[in-house]
Amino acid sequence: MRRMSIDRLRRWRCLMFVLGLLIFQASPLLASEDAGHSTEGAKGWVATDTQRVMNFVVLAGGLYFLLRKPTSKALRDRIEGIEKQLQDLEARKQAAEKELAGYTEKIARLDQEAGQIVAEYERQGQEARARIIEEAKAAAEKLEEQAKRNIEYEMKSARERLQGEVIDKALLKAESRLKERMTAEDQDRLVDEYLAKVVAS
Repeated sequence: MRRMSIDRLRRWRCLMFVLGLLIFQASPLLASEDAGHSTEGAKGWVATDTQRVMNFVVLAGGLYFLLRKPTSKALRDRIEGIEKQLQDLEARKQAAEKELAGYTEKIARLDQEAGQIVAEYERQGQEARARIIEEAKAAAEKLEEQAKRNIEYEMKSARERLQGEVIDKALLKAESRLKERMTAEDQDRLVDEYLAKVVAS
């Protein structure tokens, strides 16, 4: 801020000096023109022209020497400011490119992680499917074995019942045949044999 105020002060001084120089140079010119009108025939064109050229040379030289340093300094400051802006923009560009590269890498990493997660879920799904199939097979085998045991048990029970019924029917049939064929003599003989066994025991 202080440097800017010093620069402004210098510019005002230069401007005031140039204005003073212009006024200083303009006064002889006006005086020479008045003198030229009064003595136009005596001095002629060369004297007036020389006076104007001298005024212009002095004014141009003064302006050159006065404005050379401030102008070159202003141009230098402007160039430095532009260079700083360019450097700042270049640094921002590099930072933005770096950040963009980081984001691109993160996106690529996220894509890779997403692929890995999908592959992991697929693998877990295949394992769960295989496990469910194995468990279903084991359960089916157990059910089949249980059904076989139940069938064997039912068949054994039915066979035993059937055998018992057959035996009962056979005994009844045999008894009825014996009753038909047995005479009184056979009955007496059986009673005697039974009594003999009881006495012997």
